[in-house]
Amino acid sequence: MKSMSQAHGALYRASGGRIGGGVQGMPVVLLTTTGRKSGKSRTTPLLYVRDGDAVVVVASNGGSDDAPAWWLNLRSNPLAEIEIGRERSSVAARKASPDEYARLWPKFTSGFPGYAKYKTKTAREIPVVILEPR
Repeated sequence: MKSMSQAHGALYRASGGRIGGGVQGMPVVLLTTTGRKSGKSRTTPLLYVRDGDAVVVVASNGGSDDAPAWWLNLRSNPLAEIEIGRERSSVAARKASPDEYARLWPKFTSGFPGYAKYKTKTAREIPVVILEPR
C-alpha cells in the first residue's frame, strides 16, 4: 500500500494532477505531514471534499483498527501542506466536531460508498479531518 501511495503521488505531481487526480469520481489531494517520530515529510494521496475554503478528508485507513499514520502525524503537529493539481497550500488540521461530522460524512459515502463499508469493519471512530487554510 505504501509503495502504491508513493507511485500515485509521483504520477500526480509529475502530471499536475491530470494522472491520479481522481478516484471513482472523487478528487484527490496530496497531503504532506511531518512524521511524528522521524520529523521527515510524508505525502499521502487522499480523496477529499470541499467545505467552503477548507479541504476535508477521512482518516479511514481502509477500515483498519489502526489509525492512518498521516492522522497520527497531524494529531502530533496539525500544520501541513496540501496539493491540488499544481497548487500548494499551507493548512492546519483539526478533527470535525460532531455536527460537522454529521454534515460531512454523507458527502464521502455518497461519493465513495467504500467509506460506509470501512465504518462497519472497525470499532474505531473514523475521523473526518478538516484542513483549513493558514
